[in-house]
Amino acid sequence: MAVLPFRPSPFFANKNKAFWRLQVLGWSGAMLMRSMSSLANGQPPSFLVLVLIATISGFSISLILAVIYHQLIGMRPLVTWGVTSLMLPVAVSLYAFMDGWVIALYRPDTMASFAQLFIGVFYLDATLLGAWSALYYAINFFLRIEEQNDQLLRLENQATSAQLAMLRYQLNPHFLFNTLNSISTLVLLKQTDPANAMLTRLSSFLRYTLVNQPTGRVTVAQEVETLKLYLDIERMRFEERLRTTFRIEEACEPGLLPSLLLQPLVENAIKYAVSPQETGAEITIAAGIVGPNLRITVSDTGPGVQGADADNRLSGVTFDGGEQVSTGVGLANIRDRLAQAYGAGHRFETYEPPEGGFAVTIEIPFERREPAPTTAHAHSATHSAVTPR
Repeated sequence: MAVLPFRPSPFFANKNKAFWRLQVLGWSGAMLMRSMSSLANGQPPSFLVLVLIATISGFSISLILAVIYHQLIGMRPLVTWGVTSLMLPVAVSLYAFMDGWVIALYRPDTMASFAQLFIGVFYLDATLLGAWSALYYAINFFLRIEEQNDQLLRLENQATSAQLAMLRYQLNPHFLFNTLNSISTLVLLKQTDPANAMLTRLSSFLRYTLVNQPTGRVTVAQEVETLKLYLDIERMRFEERLRTTFRIEEACEPGLLPSLLLQPLVENAIKYAVSPQETGAEITIAAGIVGPNLRITVSDTGPGVQGADADNRLSGVTFDGGEQVSTGVGLANIRDRLAQAYGAGHRFETYEPPEGGFAVTIEIPFERREPAPTTAHAHSATHSAVTPR
């Protein structure tokens, strides 16, 4: 794909340069129109000197008006329009006086009085300066609205990023407390090797949560590796009671999803399926591609939602881009993060499979990172992008 040797910039990216471009273009067009009108009405070519002088006069007066309008545009509307309605007639009168005076010098033998010449050019000069004033205010008001919209979008993006970061950091502190307690127990029992192994895994997991951007996305493969690290920590607590199965299709491994999206789901399964049962439970994590979407399912062989903690685990059956409330922090966290990241373009469903237990299915658009740009085009890349499958 060919790349332009330059990057086009918005016309108003540099307001000062844009002003002078419009100023020169506008008054050059006005001079051209007056010149053509004069020649069409039988004026001699020497009359074009008067047109040039009139254009320079109007150009100069408009610069003075620009300074005044620039101060007025930020004031209250009553002040802005009140002072403008006073300044514009004064500017037009000055412009008409200069035009009339130049015409009187050019035609000293004319029968028309100066007052007649003044009135004759007043309408034309009022049209020019009136149109110039209207365009000045219209363009500047438009730019101010655009700036306010850009600022609003930046604030909304910052708020969204802050909310996503808050949700990412809202990991259940019980996991950390339980892990530290387990390490403390192992140390008291002088089982240093298991304690050291558990501490090493905990350090790696916490390092991952700190290094990755809270609003960033990772591949399915990265998320699964982190999830296995988390499960290794929990397996040292529950031993053979915690059994896991991963069914990850190779084609979906480069797919992107919010980091640590699956950890609360697995933590939820451990809390409500593995922990309350003496025999434990099996947790299955499956991921695959369904049409244009990435589908991830986390299921367990626990008691489902019929136990004593049913109200805490589940409050709604489906969540498909809408709003539902859950008293379970883990599921509510996932819902909020998906809503923030994908809006209505996702699916979140909780259900009890026919064979029993509990399952959560997530569907999000399948996206992957673009390959790094080649050296020839590296200068044109400004940030890493994500494209749909």
